[in-house]
Amino acid sequence: MLEIKSAKYIKDYQIELLFNNGEKKTVDLKNSLHGQMFQPLKNPAVFQSFKIKFNTIEWDNGADFAPEYLYEISNFTT
Repeated sequence: MLEIKSAKYIKDYQIELLFNNGEKKTVDLKNSLHGQMFQPLKNPAVFQSFKIKFNTIEWDNGADFAPEYLYEISNFTT
């Protein structure tokens, strides 16, 4: 089961993630912010306010993404 161990805002809608399997990847969520729950995250200040809760990143409004989804759409950090 994938979990996010740490997360760091990079720029725009990009976050660097460290997964519990030791892999560090960068995810760009620009094209994933669909629907009412994710609408507030289009504001850069709100987007940057994520926290790690349970095993993934979450925002104050309850929006989150499954760690498996984040892993799948992300790229290895060089």
